[in-house]
Amino acid sequence: MDTRTEKAMEIHRKGGNCCQAVVCAFDDVLNIDFKTLFSISEGFGLGMGNMKNTCGAVSGMVMLAGLKNSSGSPQNGITKSATYKIASEMTEEFRNQTGSVICGEIKGVSTGKCLKSCSQCIADCVKIAENKIFG
Repeated sequence: MDTRTEKAMEIHRKGGNCCQAVVCAFDDVLNIDFKTLFSISEGFGLGMGNMKNTCGAVSGMVMLAGLKNSSGSPQNGITKSATYKIASEMTEEFRNQTGSVICGEIKGVSTGKCLKSCSQCIADCVKIAENKIFG
């Protein structure tokens, strides 16, 4: 396990949700303080506010695409399509590896068959983000 994945796992072990673990593992390269990243990503745990929708780790990975790629200005919008492309590619890669991007499906809420643990989802999303965004 690489250092960034270990950092994400430690955040998760200490009580951070899946989204927080993914996003905050990159605080050093985003030049955004840990507390701000932790706060921004808090509502996305357990499939967005415990709704079992989009996986929190996937949400964190998509947040990273915007945080790293966006121009930060609504006037020019020149980065939006590129950010969407990166987010789409990463999400599709995760879906191909896992079988779903929906927390409830991944956790097997209705089927009883867990596709992947939260820790593995976090590790996979950190690795995908490293390769697609920060590589």
